[in-house]
Parts: sequence; C-alpha cells; structure tokens
Amino acid sequence: MNLSGVRRVGSVIRLRPSMEEEYLRLHASVWPEVLRQIHDSGMRNYTIFLRDGWLFAYFEYVGDDFDADMARMAEDPVTRDWWELTDPCQQRLETAAEGEQWSPMREVFHAD
Repeated sequence: MNLSGVRRVGSVIRLRPSMEEEYLRLHASVWPEVLRQIHDSGMRNYTIFLRDGWLFAYFEYVGDDFDADMARMAEDPVTRDWWELTDPCQQRLETAAEGEQWSPMREVFHAD
C-alpha cells in the first residue's frame, strides 16, 4: 500500500468480439448487489475502459486486507452469478496465472 492509504489496481483482459454488445448491455445496468459488494470490498473509483477489444479495469482499494476482501467478494453468491454472465464475454490472456480471470498490471508511474 502506498503512503496515502490507497492502493491503485489495474488489470487487463480481452473482450470477445462476438460478446461486445452483451458485455456493454450488462454493464449499462450493473446489479445493485454487485455494486454494493464492490463498495463493501473497499473498492473505490472502479472503472472499466474498452479499446480495440481490450478491457482495462482500474480501481482504488481503501481497505486494510486486500486479499481477504477480494476473497470475500469471490465468495459472494450474487457476484458469482454476475461473473457467470460476464466471464464468457472475456478471453483470458495467455500469460494469465492459473485461476486468474483479469490479469493484474504493474504500476510504473503515477502523479497526483
């Protein structure tokens, strides 16, 4: 965690071209329970960008135990139902670790 108490997280994944319309439709009305879980997991300023078939996600983590909060999110039944809809829209990177959907990115520069 950096000195400001906020951890910046970026990750990337491919969007399947045939699923772009579905992915955009889903994210036009994200379920309130999913949004609540995101917030309860210490995630702020969560944003997903799309360009040329690449999805880039960014959020700021303000909690005290990142691994525990992400594990709790992964165990949430509504979030898991949401991922059952969104995961098929995505194509994992060839370099993704076992069990990793979105691939984390290394922060190389930041300016406030």
